[in-house]
Amino acid sequence: MNAVEVVLLLMAVLAILGVIFEEVTHVSKSMVVLFFGTLAWVVLFIAAPDEAYRTRVQEAFNHNILDIAGLWLFLMATMTFVAYLNKKGLIDSVIFKILPRRISERKLLFLTAMFCFVFSSFADNITATLVSMALILSLKLELRKALRFATLVVFAVNSGGVAMITGDVTTLMIFLAGKVEITHLLLLSVPALASVLVLAGLLSIGMSDVVVIDHGTRVHSQRTGRMVALVFFVTIFATILGSLLFDIPPTLTFLMGLSVMFLLAHYLEEDVMHDPILEYIRAIEFETLLFFLGILLVVGMLQFVGVLGSLTALYDVMPTLLANFLMGMLSALIDNVPLTAALLKSDLEMSVAEWMGLTYAVGVGGSLLIIGSAAGIVAMSKLPGLTFMSYFRCFGLLLFAFAFGFLAVFGMGLLITA
Repeated sequence: MNAVEVVLLLMAVLAILGVIFEEVTHVSKSMVVLFFGTLAWVVLFIAAPDEAYRTRVQEAFNHNILDIAGLWLFLMATMTFVAYLNKKGLIDSVIFKILPRRISERKLLFLTAMFCFVFSSFADNITATLVSMALILSLKLELRKALRFATLVVFAVNSGGVAMITGDVTTLMIFLAGKVEITHLLLLSVPALASVLVLAGLLSIGMSDVVVIDHGTRVHSQRTGRMVALVFFVTIFATILGSLLFDIPPTLTFLMGLSVMFLLAHYLEEDVMHDPILEYIRAIEFETLLFFLGILLVVGMLQFVGVLGSLTALYDVMPTLLANFLMGMLSALIDNVPLTAALLKSDLEMSVAEWMGLTYAVGVGGSLLIIGSAAGIVAMSKLPGLTFMSYFRCFGLLLFAFAFGFLAVFGMGLLITA
């Protein structure tokens, strides 16, 4: 490893430390990761030994930016939908129709777990998290308890998508590589749901109060709001079907859904003077988008310098089962898509049970840290008080639930291949 690579690794560490100690430094995490993410690529361009290497840097940077742009646009579309539905009271209406006026916190926690798990099995993790967090915020829980719910949301959302090729990109990658079959993946949902319920049980300890839902504050949604809600859910299913049948990028489908939302509101004569629908784009948490930009620039740099590829050496020095578990833990720090791509390119020899374990590990392992998954970053942007350290206080519980699910998946893999 040369001096430039050492400096780049140091920048990556400083970026992560900036996120961890945000409460101490009082410097926004998005500012820190954006600074080190952009600086790292500038250093790569400046330190390039020749034009051929600089061309490689340019190509890698263009690929990195293209991925980030797709995520940005996707986030913009989903956040705009959710911001509108929340403002119009559609999400509150769902709460009031489903939940009774009084419900125990423990029961509410388990219902939240089930909802997040099922919804994220069909919708993408970002959309599932946005909707789930909006539901939680509408309950107006005290912060200490809201943090538990948010922790469960992140874990349940990531767990729900792991068994569906439409729910998690890494699951799709492993399936397309021919390592597992659809039936194997569907069976993942059983231990994945069990691990979510285990975490819900652990988080429910000490929660014995009753939540009173004030149905009197219900906001009656207008016709436009109901139509936009319909467009939102049609867009979700169109995204799934379009991706499966015609390989249409989810970003394209959601942007089209967003355009339909705008045109529909105009056609139905939404209040364009006092509440123009285009203004809901301003309700997006742009700090979240900047954080995504910075962290993905850092990950892209690490992928370019070969750090992610070198992680496959773990399989040469330890049992595959342990290496898979560690890969899951590493996915809490490193984006799981390039990590999975590096593992697939290394042509690892593993059994079906071990590939199932890896699928679960890289799909759910990001839940161990708040910055380890898109669901965690989105949740952090929605709930004031949900920080790296406040989430980290539940690390022991998350690790236990993750380990339980990982071992259960591996055991199921052994049973079905016996």
